[in-house]
Amino acid sequence: MRRGSSESELAARWEAEAVAAAKAAAKAEAEATAETAEEQVRVDSGAAGEPERKAGEEQPKAAPTRALAQPSLVEEGDARVPQRPPPTLPPSKPKPARGLCLHGKPLGKGRSRKRSSGHRSGENCYQRPVTVDSSKARTSLDALKISIRQLKWKEFPFGRRLPCDIYWHGVSFHDNDIFSGQVNKFPGMTEMVRKITLSRAVRTMQNLFPEEYNFYPRSWILPDEFQLFVAQVRMVKDDDPSWKPTFIVKPDGGCQGDGIYLIKDPSDIRLAGTLQSRPAVVQEYICKPLLIDKLKFDIRLYVLLKSLDPLEIYIAKDGLSRFCTEPYQEPTPKNLHHIFMHLTNYSLNIHSGNFIHSDSTSTGSKRTFSSILCRLSSKGVDIKKVWSDIISLVIKTVIALTPELKVFYQSDIPTGRPGPTCFQILGFDILLMKNLKPILLEVNANPSMRIEHEHELSPGVFENVPSLVDEEVKVAVIRDTLRLMDPLKKKRENQSQQLEKPFGGKEDALDGELTSAPDGNANPEAHLPSICLKQVFPKYAKQFNYLRLVDRMANLFIRFLGIKGSMKLGPTGFRTFIRNCKLSSSSLSMAAVDILYIDITRRWNSMTLDQRDSGMCLQAFVEAFFFLAQRKFKMLPLHEQVASLIDLCEYHLSLLDEKRLGCGRGVPSGGRPAHRGTPQESSPSAQPAGDNYANKLPLPRHTLS
Repeated sequence: MRRGSSESELAARWEAEAVAAAKAAAKAEAEATAETAEEQVRVDSGAAGEPERKAGEEQPKAAPTRALAQPSLVEEGDARVPQRPPPTLPPSKPKPARGLCLHGKPLGKGRSRKRSSGHRSGENCYQRPVTVDSSKARTSLDALKISIRQLKWKEFPFGRRLPCDIYWHGVSFHDNDIFSGQVNKFPGMTEMVRKITLSRAVRTMQNLFPEEYNFYPRSWILPDEFQLFVAQVRMVKDDDPSWKPTFIVKPDGGCQGDGIYLIKDPSDIRLAGTLQSRPAVVQEYICKPLLIDKLKFDIRLYVLLKSLDPLEIYIAKDGLSRFCTEPYQEPTPKNLHHIFMHLTNYSLNIHSGNFIHSDSTSTGSKRTFSSILCRLSSKGVDIKKVWSDIISLVIKTVIALTPELKVFYQSDIPTGRPGPTCFQILGFDILLMKNLKPILLEVNANPSMRIEHEHELSPGVFENVPSLVDEEVKVAVIRDTLRLMDPLKKKRENQSQQLEKPFGGKEDALDGELTSAPDGNANPEAHLPSICLKQVFPKYAKQFNYLRLVDRMANLFIRFLGIKGSMKLGPTGFRTFIRNCKLSSSSLSMAAVDILYIDITRRWNSMTLDQRDSGMCLQAFVEAFFFLAQRKFKMLPLHEQVASLIDLCEYHLSLLDEKRLGCGRGVPSGGRPAHRGTPQESSPSAQPAGDNYANKLPLPRHTLS
């Protein structure tokens, strides 16, 4: 009896010890969870309006080995929100001690400790929200707030003393001085999409690839090209007396339809007064647009430039269609001034008595682009072909803009210096012609992201009314842009993969339950709809890379700038470019190179309003490069001449880099890099590199879907 009694007492004691161990582990886990949450509260300072800790309540003990328990982080948070004590936290669900299952039984050696360790390192990753500084968001603030709330991220509407993950600017890259994180603007984008700069960039591409860039109307820059405009119009009219064109004049810095007017003859341009101080672009007017309900309309598509190098482009699957409010008629001298008939700008037509506000996406004066496509599809239109042409237009336009954007980027964020990474949402305004060909009207660096409109209650009295059409499209674009730029996404994915590694056995499956994400959902985006942004580049890179000649020229230009942060090439840098690329010869002396530099630079500087820096800008360098290519490779199309010269320059520079690298590694005297031959020598028939390049031109393009 005594032995049996002692055995039962021993068993009871073991069971009591196991239960006590489980309770102690549960208490320790609860304290650790409370500590982590308290530290996160201190970090993000979301204390405004939250309950204070009860008097006499025990403070959680500090854990010096935890990475987050740093006293300096207490001062982090919203710059305008006062610091408050952390809130009272509810006790967490009891969990077994390390090495025990839910019933207090021991698990296999090694496994429990490894999985528990992985959970504790991943727990902070799951709990740490992405932080967004919205203090400079301006008119996009409402849509941004909704997006952040849907993503369950942390917003700092008044800024933050410590860095945020993402900064949302309303106007430009320079809205705020930031040195880390991500910002939703590229330096130089506002300047690049101004009407004159965009026209020049597209014109350069039209000179190289006229058939590929026929989606942009023929343009002239005023006042610099006024005489050229008059001469060319007169010449065409002399050849074809029946030609009766209409032109549209757009001020360079105008927006929302400000200052736009139509003319029938160059003599109608308003030259007096403002043209010198406010340059403009004059373009051929598209007289035969596609009409719906007898009304002219345009399309606002949202394009995300996710990265500049490497180039990444996304297009929103839906956009907005903005309608005129007066039935369309082809331009005549009598109706040229009817802005509600000819101009699709929302900011103009909203003042028309015929403007229709509608909560339906398929009616009213502002509709979704998808509703227009559905209507066209019902009439037998090939919607895939329409989308394919629009995607091609967007990619080609971005390719035209990126060379100079690179120059701006290296000026504001030089290589080797701290700075943020950039992304940007652009607004493409596109017009469909009667034959369904898309025409690029303009590109907006700061497309309106407002999700309400003004409703006039009485003369001069307005109220803001929510616009369901705007909210449906714009919130999705902002939210999914943030999802694509999420800086913590890879960390969460890596942690999720670690937690889901199969170990086999029922006990491991049970242990997996203990190490799941705190919200019980391993995918924080499971509650969100599918992303509305579709990647088009590099997805279709093979079909468009041959167009990136100016991009390669920009790389050469940046290489020889010399001074970090400079945007213009000095005479010494240009001479070094000529010398290193072996472009001087008996027919092109260095004296002739100096004259070429002076002539082109002086002419371009006279056309540039910004005279702060002297030197050769990228457009001037491109013109000089064209001149050199035409001299060196005659009897070839211009794009092949340019491609041949680029190949030759890149070849000589690669040899120079190899030589410098060899010297740096201490190559023995007499050691030389293997002779690869110039681009001409490497060709079996010793043809210029442009002939090889011509073979790289794509076959007829397939539909982009």
